[in-house]
Amino acid sequence: MRKISDCFNHKTRPLIVAELSGNHNNSLNYCMDSIEAAADCGVDAIKFQTYKADSLTIKCKKKDFIIKDKNSPWDGEILYNLYKKGSTPWEWHKKLFSKAKKCGLIAFSTPFDLESLKFLKTLKPPCYKIASFENTFHHLIKKVSQTKKPLIISTGMASQKEIGESVKIARHNGAKKIILLKCSSNYPARPEDLNLKTMEDMKKKFKCEIGLSDHTLGIGSSIAAVTLGARFIEKHFTLDSKINTVDSSFSLNPSQMKLLVQETNRAWESIGKVNYSISKKEFNSTRFRRSLYFVKHLIKGEKIKPEHVKAIRPGYGIPSKYYNKIIGKIIKKNVEKGTAVKFSLIK
Repeated sequence: MRKISDCFNHKTRPLIVAELSGNHNNSLNYCMDSIEAAADCGVDAIKFQTYKADSLTIKCKKKDFIIKDKNSPWDGEILYNLYKKGSTPWEWHKKLFSKAKKCGLIAFSTPFDLESLKFLKTLKPPCYKIASFENTFHHLIKKVSQTKKPLIISTGMASQKEIGESVKIARHNGAKKIILLKCSSNYPARPEDLNLKTMEDMKKKFKCEIGLSDHTLGIGSSIAAVTLGARFIEKHFTLDSKINTVDSSFSLNPSQMKLLVQETNRAWESIGKVNYSISKKEFNSTRFRRSLYFVKHLIKGEKIKPEHVKAIRPGYGIPSKYYNKIIGKIIKKNVEKGTAVKFSLIK
């Protein structure tokens, strides 16, 4: 079982996190099956969200409390009803955390207020996540930081100044290990809005580890993030794409999540180091480079003419860059067509 501390160890691959969030389908058994499926995909951790609708908003049907966005999967939803539908029942949490542990997964959650933080403390998670919509909720950041646990902060909608303020508060209150997640708080997000290169700048400016909370469709953005140094990749996960749950429209199904795990691992393994030497396996391919070959029969003492030699594959002859140096030279002995050119054959 991996640990959240792996995010701070660059000798290990990035942590891949399946975000269950509102994809619980109002069924504990469905949640349990989702955790098993996520583990089968090879993810390292599963994340939940801990809140109550009453802590986020009020039950009100006025226009301010209705989502109006044609591009949103929640267009027309009343905020209270959406949060009520999306919240994971608190009485499930202990069972979900226990199930995750049995499946070899790290389990943690996002507290959205002090009440949910107090509740999560009883489950002793290895870390806490601050959601993008709460990244300016300084009192919550302060209290979470005082737990001294690693802190993951999504930076959706936050300006550079706001990120700096949050990091400063976190550090001042005891958070020593911080991961900042690049995030576009659109659902789904467009790849062109991500600006992943910002991650590198965040790492330098705020001296934190970096990652991606990815709301785009597909896995390309997550793979790109790994090549830019992401140590934490979070993707929403649904057990069944055909079941319409709160976040299912921008979530990966099991086959997609499995592919994400495989390809992000390949991306990380491919980064390596600055290296211009030829690997042993690559060296075997040099035999299929072009090299110089005699393409005519030649008799000892004959002068080598352009029509006698050609740069062709395979690569057992001398390199093709010596072509002009051997034209006009004398052959030492008879050679057959298809003989590799060697300096030992030439006077």
